[in-house]
Amino acid sequence: MHQAMNSLLELRHLKTLLALREAGNLSRAAQLLNLTQSALSHQLKGLEAHYGIGLFERKSSPLVFGAAGQRLLRLADAVLPLVDEAEREVRRLVDGSAGTLRIAVECHTCFDWLMPAMDAFRARWPEVELDIVSGFHADPVGLLHQDRAELAIVSEVDADESGVAVHPLFSFEIVALLPKGHELLARPWLEAQDFAPHTLITYPVPDEMLDLVRRVLAPAGVTPPRRSTELTVAMLQLVASGRGLAALPLWAVESYLARGYLARQRIGEAGLTGRLYAVSTEALARKPFLADFVRIMRETSLLNLPGVSLL
Repeated sequence: MHQAMNSLLELRHLKTLLALREAGNLSRAAQLLNLTQSALSHQLKGLEAHYGIGLFERKSSPLVFGAAGQRLLRLADAVLPLVDEAEREVRRLVDGSAGTLRIAVECHTCFDWLMPAMDAFRARWPEVELDIVSGFHADPVGLLHQDRAELAIVSEVDADESGVAVHPLFSFEIVALLPKGHELLARPWLEAQDFAPHTLITYPVPDEMLDLVRRVLAPAGVTPPRRSTELTVAMLQLVASGRGLAALPLWAVESYLARGYLARQRIGEAGLTGRLYAVSTEALARKPFLADFVRIMRETSLLNLPGVSLL
């Protein structure tokens, strides 16, 4: 008589397999799970050694799961939503879940990724009143102290700010936008001086809120002619028609680039990287739904936006 196989399978293994399927590769899955790639590989090898069979084809892109891997994924699809729902219900019983989450943003392009995250959050926490504070805000964190918002999406955080909690979201690539066929496209990347003779088209916000100006042009003493517009689509139209250059997150312009509407160029040899953070009141940081919303923002952005890495 054969001895029954002891079970090694844990919920973390099922979560790992789901992350692999969603991310499509080990590197992005490790970010989703907040693990190093080597720790993730070690976990998977242990699981495969236990069953004596490979779970997926490592050289495939995206990953292709074998029969054993697909069976465990079906288990994960059945079990994890039930576990997740039970955990949320327990948290509601202990901490309460009703509340208000008003969000203030300082970036014009944030809505491209924030709205899908908000939709996913509403499905999970329908009792939380979720809203965006209307209008553009140069100091969204200030609205937290004025009790006009509970969460702010910002590109920089003040380490000395009191009464708030900082939740890192993700970093992203910022690219220069040029008309198709522009002479600067022949360069391997753009330096500050390359912008000097060209009109720079930006949103009408203070220069300290523009990464290109604050981190590249101002330190080099470069002050190109300026033009501003509130609308992203208007900015792209001006660039495409040869009225100037712009710089925006890659995620905000990918669809226009894919259609050949305009062209992009790297800023600096290593590229220009922006960062986003969520800042909440300290009281809200203790609420379970806030941690879930931060997780949703991070995961949906990593999986759906180009040029993104989790912080």
